[in-house]
Amino acid sequence: AALAPDQDKEPLVATGDAAAALETLDRGLRGTAGLRFLLDQPEVAGEISAAAGRLDAAVARLDHDVDLGIGDLGSRALEARNVALVRLKDVVWALGHDRVATAVAVADLAGPDPGPAAVDALASVQVALSALDRLEVRGRDSAGLHLLVDGHGLHLDDPDVEPLLAGRTDNALFTSGAVRAPEGRLGFVYKAAAEVGELGDNTAALRRAIRADGLLHRALKAPTAQVTVLGHTRWASVGIVSEANAHPLNHEEALGREEALGREEALGREEEGAGEAPYVTVAVNGDVDNYAELRRQEGLSIPVEVTCDTKVVPALVSRRLAGGDVPLDAFRQAVATLEGSMAVAASLAAEPGRLLLAVRGSGQSLYVGVAEDAFVVASEPYGVVAETNRYVRIDGEATVGPARTRGQVVVVDGEQGGLAGISRWTYDGVALPLVEADLVVAEVTTRDIDRGEFPHYLLKELSEAPRSLARTIRGRIEERDGKLAVVLDDDVLPEAVRKALADGSLARVVVVGQGTAAVAGQSVAAAIAAACAASPLRVEADLATELSGFGLDDDMADTLVVAVSQSGTTTDTNRTVDLARGRGAAVVAIVNRRNSDLVEKADGVLFTSDGRDVEMSVASTKAFYAQVAAGFLLAEGIAQALGCSDRVRSSALLDGLRRLPEALSEVLNLRPVLASAAAYAPPLRSWAVVGNGANRIAAEEVRIKLSELCYKSIACDATEDKKHIDLSSEPLVFVCA
Repeated sequence: AALAPDQDKEPLVATGDAAAALETLDRGLRGTAGLRFLLDQPEVAGEISAAAGRLDAAVARLDHDVDLGIGDLGSRALEARNVALVRLKDVVWALGHDRVATAVAVADLAGPDPGPAAVDALASVQVALSALDRLEVRGRDSAGLHLLVDGHGLHLDDPDVEPLLAGRTDNALFTSGAVRAPEGRLGFVYKAAAEVGELGDNTAALRRAIRADGLLHRALKAPTAQVTVLGHTRWASVGIVSEANAHPLNHEEALGREEALGREEALGREEEGAGEAPYVTVAVNGDVDNYAELRRQEGLSIPVEVTCDTKVVPALVSRRLAGGDVPLDAFRQAVATLEGSMAVAASLAAEPGRLLLAVRGSGQSLYVGVAEDAFVVASEPYGVVAETNRYVRIDGEATVGPARTRGQVVVVDGEQGGLAGISRWTYDGVALPLVEADLVVAEVTTRDIDRGEFPHYLLKELSEAPRSLARTIRGRIEERDGKLAVVLDDDVLPEAVRKALADGSLARVVVVGQGTAAVAGQSVAAAIAAACAASPLRVEADLATELSGFGLDDDMADTLVVAVSQSGTTTDTNRTVDLARGRGAAVVAIVNRRNSDLVEKADGVLFTSDGRDVEMSVASTKAFYAQVAAGFLLAEGIAQALGCSDRVRSSALLDGLRRLPEALSEVLNLRPVLASAAAYAPPLRSWAVVGNGANRIAAEEVRIKLSELCYKSIACDATEDKKHIDLSSEPLVFVCA
């Protein structure tokens, strides 16, 4: 009702009221209690799904009205409306796609008449499968799930159970379908591996295997059954793509296979029995750089079929457990021997209901989501947000503890709720207590990273580029006396920055970024230089790392730094901003994420799209186009502040900018033509990209796209320079003109 067009309420208030009411419903449907309600009341689930569809259409109409400029909002009011609409979109999506869809998926996994324990267990499995669906954009050549079932109540010598175990307990390579029975529990593993395939193939295979596993469903019938789930999706860096190498891997060594391994130290140990060693399963992100050395030093007997570096980790933990160490010490001491950058998760039969985590090294993090009745751990925030928007980030690069060392070890205990269930230490065993301030509220939801009907994120985000660009410029261009002009509020260009530009105390602009954002920064700098050509303003573009490493002055009070970033969390860019601000520079950010670190550091912020248009594809597309468009808006705003704006030129440029979304759509409609052209490209191993002037910037971005998508190292030069460079390689040349 709050969305109805004849409401007396101001639209922004009505939107907020609607979101608040729906958020209350969403909270009630979260967790196992809400899931059981939806399973027990399928007609209610259907009504909620239908209502969510109607609400989604209503929200789309509101969004379309904003796109059309209905209401004539200024940029500040537009930003408030964007925030309100994003909030409403989030909760409508959560109801239809997180709550109801989860109930449907659990019902599909469980089959008819599941008991309460089975519902709870398979809800955990569904959470893991759903997370893998989202996480596999980071790697998809294999995936796996391990389910440790406690309290199953089965007797394995029961005549009805024995046939279900046949051939599964002696699966030595721990491939899909293998079962282990450690310490009265049952361990089930499901895996899929394929070098070539589509997103979603692996989890579909895992779902089929789980759905068809009669032994698992029999184990979950017990009212006391509980499950601990460990999963992983992988992009192989060490070891071939195979189920034997797919994570999770267990501790079992190939005792008695010394001839195949060439390891004499394995002699005489067969009587110990691999199955009697403490049972450990592990999944790892990153690489164990010294795995070959550890294998030799520790005398590990690894099956020849397992060539993955991760295999040493569960074996090391198991050996320390066998030597008498308590689980935490065994795990901590084992991971301390590992060299490289990695995140480790382990499940032990000795401690069902607990996960042991370790993170150390550049670029490694784990996110421990804190839900009402569960913990969800993932390597990215979007792996946990279906269940909770609160998490603790475990950062592998942070220096912690009295000794300021890197690396953290964490135990997550499912028997306790909230922060009480998360314990944290340094690698050398110093406790690191958590406080409420360590809980972070997620800035994304599953809506942001939904792939929809697209086969991959790149195509989805290319298709969204026209809309993203249109939302970047909406509300920021208006007509004045028959000519178009940019409108930027003080939130973008603060009054102090405008005055400093006008009186000349800000005499230099430096545009910085990294990667694709740095290329967009070149375009931003070119736009500012062109718009301000009649002024003495000095404009340059640089990599953030180059500015911080070589371009900082002791006094930068005359400098405006324009920082470009999609996420707002780029470490190099944010560090450069800190250093420049510390020397007196003013900062304006072009950024996509509303609550990101860069937003907090900047004096002014120009949001691209709606301020939260998440990009998942490794090759940036829509974010790049939006950053370039934002740069032209900022350039005209700076020219206005300097009093040097050429209104005729500016109006023509802004008119072209407004037409650009439609032009992007026309290009996207040329996909069949472009595919035909690509088929005629000669099969040369060496590629190069060339361009001149502003098209040289386009050439730099094309180089990045081709490198990221085609796994090639590609040169980029000015066109004329090509006759002096690389002629011997006879490259395939892409010309940007």
